[in-house]
Amino acid sequence: MPKLALIQMHVVGGAKRENLRHARDLILQAASAGAQIVVLPEAMTLGWTHPLARTEADSLPDGASIVALREAAMEAGVHVCSGFIERAGEKIFNSAVLIAPGGSILLHHRKLNELELAHDLYALGDRLQVVETPFGRIGLMICADGFARGQVIARALGYMGAEIILSPSAWAVPSDHDNVKEPYGQLWMDNYSPVARDFGLWIVGVSNVGWLNAGPWSGRKCIGCSLVVGPSGEKVMQGPYGVDAEAVLTIEFATLPRLAQGDGWAHLWQR
Repeated sequence: MPKLALIQMHVVGGAKRENLRHARDLILQAASAGAQIVVLPEAMTLGWTHPLARTEADSLPDGASIVALREAAMEAGVHVCSGFIERAGEKIFNSAVLIAPGGSILLHHRKLNELELAHDLYALGDRLQVVETPFGRIGLMICADGFARGQVIARALGYMGAEIILSPSAWAVPSDHDNVKEPYGQLWMDNYSPVARDFGLWIVGVSNVGWLNAGPWSGRKCIGCSLVVGPSGEKVMQGPYGVDAEAVLTIEFATLPRLAQGDGWAHLWQR
């Protein structure tokens, strides 16, 4: 049965080589658990808004980050979806790709609804795409794309026939956030659920964990809580909360993506 892995990875700001090595290890871990699609966080290579983006961003398709992700996909024999920081000429983008097990790039997305405080670092994308896979038609968005006004980006992917939307993310909260008093995740349920329900599709949001150590949100913490919402708008799975809550979450389906509620099982491996 098809299985998808959400890699709620610890991302170290600015440590591209370390992050890529760690991502490879976790991709192989997920593949050994039977995953066929592996999803990593937003800006996995450098961390969100890290200023080293200006010198360490990578080109597509032959920059160091993309080559490493393509090699990992081929080594593991899985589809890999990951965020990365992209350079295209003089512009830097907050981007994501979906890579086939053979190493080809199936989807390339540049974030459209970037937070205003990041506009001086990242340029904005100008298009959306979907692709047919053995698991159904997949669309790609990144983090705040999911709460664009009226959920317009996710809904556009739904109109384009997406059956699964993958969303690499970096969900950050203030350093003193108390998850008991204010449980994290309602923002994403409020935006994922209506789209999933209206279009009968799956939305998978995967966030990193770890401290933001540079940029406009330096001192905030990324806390995981990666999320799967099913086609009835229900929460199927949510990852653990915490700055140290690295985990590989897998969800297995009897039928992917048009799974009736109750026909799937979620499993958790936590470091």
